[in-house]
Amino acid sequence: MLRYANPKLFLDASGKLLPWLGAITALLLVAGLWLALTVPPDYQQGITVRILFLHVPAAWTAMMAYGLMAIAAGVGLVGRHPLADVAAKTAAPLGAVFTALGLVTGSLWGRPMWGAFWVWDGRLTSFLLLLFLYLGIIALSNAIEDETRAARVTAVLTLVGAVNLPIIHFSVVWWTTLHQGESIIRAGGPTIAPVFLWPLLVMALAYTALFFTLWIIRIRTEVLMRRVATLTLGKGV
Repeated sequence: MLRYANPKLFLDASGKLLPWLGAITALLLVAGLWLALTVPPDYQQGITVRILFLHVPAAWTAMMAYGLMAIAAGVGLVGRHPLADVAAKTAAPLGAVFTALGLVTGSLWGRPMWGAFWVWDGRLTSFLLLLFLYLGIIALSNAIEDETRAARVTAVLTLVGAVNLPIIHFSVVWWTTLHQGESIIRAGGPTIAPVFLWPLLVMALAYTALFFTLWIIRIRTEVLMRRVATLTLGKGV
């Protein structure tokens, strides 16, 4: 797979992959939204349970995006692969959007369930910190003009910030919080009824496919922009 770190090979391969990935993303989103809108009201939460299908996939994708960004940052910092720095840089804005979506939908869900849009419990606070990390990485990358130096500095910050991921995941175990515990990936199996579980899994796949589609587009755009900048400098324009 490392051979696709070559920008030309990546552009060629991703150009062939994108139409298929885009079509799969669209199908999954349509199917997931249709399933989410047709689930019956929950006996406790009523129709507000449908926020589940927007909130949980957004939170999952936000954490996945940061994990992938940290891997790319580590590879760029140690291995100096051509596309690693670009991959890390372009993932940050996408991760920030999914994190913000998770926070907004979580607040809308929390209001009828907890009686408040926000509580300072471990899960919510650590997830808010994730948004600050994304925004800090974006700001730091834009503040440093030299791309190589910016990539090195933001890679270090990204790797340090990765310690927040296990804190988010285990916060409901380590501390007493209003946020519910794990209900899908757990030793005893999922505690969510199948009528809600299957639409949730479809939406999680849809969000994941959407992230990868947008990520590939952003990487391609960044690579092409850098090529244009190099050619412009080479011509002395």
